[in-house]
Amino acid sequence: MEGLADDVLRDVLTSTGAYDWCVTEFVRVTGTVLPHGSYMRMSPELKLGSRTPTGTATRIQLLGSDPEMMARNAAHLAKLGPAGIDINFGCPAPLVNRHRGGAALLGEPELLHAIVSAVRMAVPLEIPVSAKMRLGIDDTSRALECACALAEGGAESLVVHARTRQDGYKPPARWEWLARIRDTLQIPLIANGEVWTLDDYIGIRAICGCEDVMLGRGAVADPLLATRIRTWLKSGARPNPAQADWDDICSLIARFWLLVNRKLPAQHTPGRLKQWLGLMRRNYPQAEALYRALREMRSAVAIDGVLHAHGIDVASGRVAA
Repeated sequence: MEGLADDVLRDVLTSTGAYDWCVTEFVRVTGTVLPHGSYMRMSPELKLGSRTPTGTATRIQLLGSDPEMMARNAAHLAKLGPAGIDINFGCPAPLVNRHRGGAALLGEPELLHAIVSAVRMAVPLEIPVSAKMRLGIDDTSRALECACALAEGGAESLVVHARTRQDGYKPPARWEWLARIRDTLQIPLIANGEVWTLDDYIGIRAICGCEDVMLGRGAVADPLLATRIRTWLKSGARPNPAQADWDDICSLIARFWLLVNRKLPAQHTPGRLKQWLGLMRRNYPQAEALYRALREMRSAVAIDGVLHAHGIDVASGRVAA
């Protein structure tokens, strides 16, 4: 989710009120203690009590391989009052892995334990410490060992993406492995991986037995997926994307465009909108049409006109009447 789930998109997605909490993009920890400004830039939510503008708790994610430096950064971050600290052992990106970050550490369960333990001891107990991992690097042979190392190190909950690093994002995800890990741990397991629809959500819970599920790319591709899940949990109804939903999506697009233009220079904003629409195309034909209409455009002003032509009032951040 690096380069995608920034504070703007977190603001927009959580404005539906359907999420329990969210996580920032990772903050890379190397050989220094980062200044508070680095965390504030990554998570402006810290200025709002570590919550998005509509009130969703936001945990700050750290990524690194040195237990001492991770602990020192976590202690410094704790002074800002984050809603929680999450530790990334799941990123499969080659550049990150070459620098001993993310999923590259899944061959060293003892190091996972040392990192989580150091972070847990460095921050006040009232600040939750969680972790995220994949099933392994090239295979699943050490998945249970890694999960236990993180739990024994002090993680209060564990998100497991049901693929190895080598799997990347190729379907299918190995949901059956989540059940094995859940049966082994004494802490809550949060299931993750290849949840794009309500049926996927129902399916992953049925297979792994987890009560909690983390949405990643699926939440971006369908910004109302969490709302659909909430509806199903409450009433058993199984709503699917429809025209009425697209009207709500347009309101979210308008808010996104407004906020991203406030945050970024004009030359960078068209790419961000296209990136999001590109993911939404798998669920909404209207997103496909809008994407095609502005695909070749490089001007934010020109995109304003296209959005308005599609009924999106970019000035107010609302759908035009």
